Amino acid sequence: MEIIKTEDEFKTLINDIKTNTPNYKDPIAFGICRVDLGQLNLDKVLQATYPVVNWNENFGSAAIFIKALMEQGVEIDFNESEVIANVNLAFLESCLKAFTPYADEAYGDAHKNIQVISTLYNQIKENGMIDGEFRVCFLFADEALKSVEATYLKLYAMSLAKVELRSINLNGAFGALPNVAWSNGTPIELDYLREYEIELKFSGEYPHIDFVDKFPRFLQHIIPADNTRILDTSKVRFGAQLAAGTTVMPGASYINFNAGTTGVSMVEGRISSSAIVGDGSDVGGGASILGVLSGTDGNPISVGKNCLLGANSVCGIPLGDGCIIDAGIAILEGTKIGIYPEELKKIQEANPGLTMEGEVFKGKQLAGLNGLHFRQNSMTGEITASRSTREVKLNEELH
Repeated sequence: MEIIKTEDEFKTLINDIKTNTPNYKDPIAFGICRVDLGQLNLDKVLQATYPVVNWNENFGSAAIFIKALMEQGVEIDFNESEVIANVNLAFLESCLKAFTPYADEAYGDAHKNIQVISTLYNQIKENGMIDGEFRVCFLFADEALKSVEATYLKLYAMSLAKVELRSINLNGAFGALPNVAWSNGTPIELDYLREYEIELKFSGEYPHIDFVDKFPRFLQHIIPADNTRILDTSKVRFGAQLAAGTTVMPGASYINFNAGTTGVSMVEGRISSSAIVGDGSDVGGGASILGVLSGTDGNPISVGKNCLLGANSVCGIPLGDGCIIDAGIAILEGTKIGIYPEELKKIQEANPGLTMEGEVFKGKQLAGLNGLHFRQNSMTGEITASRSTREVKLNEELH
């Protein structure tokens, strides 16, 4: 690739690439990653680390990456959902030539892809690299996942809030990711530990294993917002999404992948995969929001704004805004819930357009309603719903 000297020349180049490349289409996502390879199976990818993730953006940079790959003889099949190729110095040099007009501006938050190319070029020139250690990954369709690189790219997009929760296809993730031992952020093949167990233990080099899982932890890859607190790294899985101001306490808390918060929230309980908690809500100690595999008939649960899930409660239905589930009770789709006539009238007033008749309802019938307060009568055991009169307000000093 020739050196591009002006912005107009760069724009012309991009247009030429898109016009003259057969079947060209912009990727929905792309990025350059460093991969961790297996200790026994040297071709096996265990983890992919992306410093920058592009999602429906920076299509000019994508075109340059594609052009640089094709110059190296790499064939790009735009009909495939995933395309992955190794990065080498020749690829990086071609990209740098194309990005010349913007090189002086590439610092801070500007031109992150140029910063990636420049930093990686200098690193490889100084330290060299393992063959296949650095790769570029493109996603041309949002389909089921096939590779570690593509899976991590989507998990990054989720955790960086490049996409909304539950909005992309994560099918195939468990099949694509290997189950590995994690030691200080490094993935280790379990077969390697088994084969060299004697040597490693006698030499005092057997690693400290933090956990064994297909997914790393959120903080191994994501830098949270300044006012976000995670008091125990094990409590948030990579692929979770935490809005700024979220506090995740230790103990019984946990946030799974493709789940999380959309605003300032206190989390002391469990947010299962696919569950979403709204701004100003509090998931009390040991409380559990069921995921799609936990008896919700595959219906993902959203908890609205300014809700409170009491300690050790279970939420198995979607909640609207301003709802409360008292400590220790489970509200599931099939739970029988009594509503007295005067309270039903108040609930209907809080939910314009709602028409309901009767005094006993299943939890599923109350899904998504605003202003409900679920209680249990300590004398009779009856679970009831009434109009919530208590404002759920978080302690601003804690967030």
